[in-house]
Amino acid sequence: MHWSQEEILQTLQMTEHEHFDIRTVTMGISLRDCASDSIEGFKRRVYDKITRFAGGHVAAAEKVEEQYGIRIANKRISVTPVAIPGDAFSAEQFVEIAQVLDRAAEECGVDYIGGFSALVAKGMTPGDQALILSIPEALASTKHVCSSIDIGSTRAGINMDAVRLMGEVILETARRTAEDRCLGCAKLVVFCNAVEDNPFIAGAFHGVTEGNVTLNVGVSGPGVVLQAVKEAGPQATFGEVSTAIKRMAFKITRAGEMMGRQVAESQGVPFGVVDISLAPTPAPGDSVGEILECLGLERVGAHGTTAALALLNDSVKKGGLMASAYVGGMSGAFIPVSEDEKMIQAVAEGHLSIEKLESMTCVCSVGLDMIAVPGDTPATTLSGILADEAALGMVNNKTTALRVIPAIGMKVGDTLDYGGLLGAAPVMPLRTLDSSIFVRRGGRIPAPTGGVRN
Repeated sequence: MHWSQEEILQTLQMTEHEHFDIRTVTMGISLRDCASDSIEGFKRRVYDKITRFAGGHVAAAEKVEEQYGIRIANKRISVTPVAIPGDAFSAEQFVEIAQVLDRAAEECGVDYIGGFSALVAKGMTPGDQALILSIPEALASTKHVCSSIDIGSTRAGINMDAVRLMGEVILETARRTAEDRCLGCAKLVVFCNAVEDNPFIAGAFHGVTEGNVTLNVGVSGPGVVLQAVKEAGPQATFGEVSTAIKRMAFKITRAGEMMGRQVAESQGVPFGVVDISLAPTPAPGDSVGEILECLGLERVGAHGTTAALALLNDSVKKGGLMASAYVGGMSGAFIPVSEDEKMIQAVAEGHLSIEKLESMTCVCSVGLDMIAVPGDTPATTLSGILADEAALGMVNNKTTALRVIPAIGMKVGDTLDYGGLLGAAPVMPLRTLDSSIFVRRGGRIPAPTGGVRN
């Protein structure tokens, strides 16, 4: 992969002045060969394999950081959805497995490990259900473990039994971690059309179609894209703005692939994909919301917000696809409320509602992300929100997700403040109408006609 001197200088400038970084290099490790008929054997195999492959992951990434002068913010691991190789185990045993994953992550020096997951779009095995039931205790008793559940797809429809159960699990996870700001819910995401090569936490897992081990990289550049929009100027047409964003996305994708390939090569593992999602942080100037406002909106949430986000998402994808043959993951723009300075401001000022965020879901990378709601929200209401979000993904043949935090002991107007990368989430109001009869019908919402494409 040849780089010109000009490209290198431009990338270093973006790193120094515009918040550009490689957000994550995530090593995916298959656990399919770790299956065992004993829990002790399974735990031993899981720990040994993760530490064998990822033991040098952090050091390798740090060496590449030093070589190129480009920061890699996070070094992470993802594994095969644990419910698959652990299908014979009970909920109590899955908690033990989560604790082994946590120890392996600690040993490897990574911040998070993803893949405490189950894929239940069409139905649940006993192992799937056991893992789901174990999530509250598993996330409460571990530091590094992240969990994701795929409850629907365009091909299968929506598993409403899993939707009902996940509403209860989310609420119980919040209660189990209430003394730690309900942090467990920040490490739990529920998908429709989950992506197998997503390097971003909390939804990362090593897909069942992946090889034994691979290295995926997640690039983040809201700051550099914001600068590109500013340089285009307020008189630029939408076509000109789109071109400016595409050019910048091309550059950051090239940088991300170069760094990812170097980290992979240094560890002797195959390179997978570069995910070009714009992932904001609470730092000033590193906001997707600020890009939208720079396009001409007074605040995120103004009429026109969804159109502006659609332009941004599409332009980022097009620029990335021209830069690399292996663009994957989510690739677009994330809108996590608590992690974006301008989104936090818009919610606090009353300009963003759950309903507006749902409409933005239709054109962004994922969906309702890092949203705090009142702590007394019923589980069936959480399930209703989840069903709505999954329906948007199912019908539009795209990935959608819910990462919602029932803020135990808090009400609308309070703020759940995590600090650091997770930011601060103003508690948002919800409809108080009852969804319980709908949620408890059970069964599966059938796949739409668009899912039948053979």
